[in-house]
Amino acid sequence: MVGKLVRTPMMKRYLMKFAFRVAVFLGVLGLYLFHKDKLTEFATQPVYMGITPLHVLWIVFMGIMLTHIFPMEKRTMALKKAKAKEYLEVNGYSELELYRYIKEQNIRSWKVMLLWLSVNAVFGLLYLLQIMDCADLIMLSVFYFLMDYICILFYCPFQSWIMKNKCCVNCRIYDWGHFMMFTPMLFIRNFFSWSLFFTSCVVLIRWEIVYAGYPERFWSGSNGRLQCANCQDKTCQIKRNIAAKLQKR
Repeated sequence: MVGKLVRTPMMKRYLMKFAFRVAVFLGVLGLYLFHKDKLTEFATQPVYMGITPLHVLWIVFMGIMLTHIFPMEKRTMALKKAKAKEYLEVNGYSELELYRYIKEQNIRSWKVMLLWLSVNAVFGLLYLLQIMDCADLIMLSVFYFLMDYICILFYCPFQSWIMKNKCCVNCRIYDWGHFMMFTPMLFIRNFFSWSLFFTSCVVLIRWEIVYAGYPERFWSGSNGRLQCANCQDKTCQIKRNIAAKLQKR
């Protein structure tokens, strides 16, 4: 059933951030299409020679990742679930069911990781063979930057095909986004690219350490905060409405 969109504070925040990501994507795309050589130049130019648009973008990317490493209070429930104070224990939950859930989700997440690394290994090979260049990989990362929010708000192939989680709040790999965004940066050997990639690895590792240590926080069967009745974000609304409309056809 198609429902009316409830504009929660988090939904409004997501839509504003999505608009910003669209603007960033279009700006970099314009550079890529009409001044591709400048895109490579901007990425390799030292700061002491002048601030470029990509230096500003680097600050934005790093700032976003730092808010995940050192989380702020105003953030989605998908991230909050990693914090101890956000854990609302479901009385009498089955530890066996939790174990089964975690085991299944771990297998599914490894499938996502292997798929992602395999796809991006192809781009890396094309770069090493000089079929793709630095500007192509930067454009690819910015495309992933936009797709991250498309997956959250509109449609996520990983959710639909592999993870099978009901929403982003319950997503096992929610904080893998930055690692995925900056995977192409691994192949470009300079400070701009490697600083983004390795910082994204820190975000990923931090998430995995918390997940391994406190799996009960990540399952709606053991954490009441993750149940639909207690959701304050409701960022799944657009995605669910799209799915409902497609089912009607």
